[in-house]
Amino acid sequence: MIHAFPCGTLPLDFVGTLRARRRAAPTEKLATPDQLDAWFVEAGMLDAAPGADETDLAIAVDLRESIYSLVVARLDGEPLPPRAVAEVNKHAAGLPVTLRLHTDGATRTGSVAQGLAALARETVEIIGGDEAALLRECARPECTQVYLDRSRGHRREWCAMRTCGNRVKAATYRARQHSGAAS
Repeated sequence: MIHAFPCGTLPLDFVGTLRARRRAAPTEKLATPDQLDAWFVEAGMLDAAPGADETDLAIAVDLRESIYSLVVARLDGEPLPPRAVAEVNKHAAGLPVTLRLHTDGATRTGSVAQGLAALARETVEIIGGDEAALLRECARPECTQVYLDRSRGHRREWCAMRTCGNRVKAATYRARQHSGAAS
């Protein structure tokens, strides 16, 4: 598995395919069409790779950045950028992923455009609905992952406890140990 899904919300996990956005050289997890194919399969959106090409990849990255623009606007309490709204709405109007029932289960198949349409529709539901108030950015300074804080009391701080949460807590512990040893 080459992708991470810490948010439990596919559009926000999709935004997270550009890691450490504030760094001079962020890490791009959608650098090739094969990586985009892998994202759809690993996310469970499609059972088989849709066969992305370079054009599909460029469209997917553009949608990802439009979703991120909308998320940042909501986080900052700013108006939604019209270009990002138009981009997400354009994709949301697309055909859905095809679900088929078989005697031994179900399958999900579709094109890149169908996968992007599903992400765009879920983005519309998040950004345009009550869940927009639950948007948070990970408190670990190096991380720029955004998630929905559905925790009781809405006090979640990290995109994922097993990664960012553990790193922050371990660093805090080491700093306490170091300052105690220096005294």
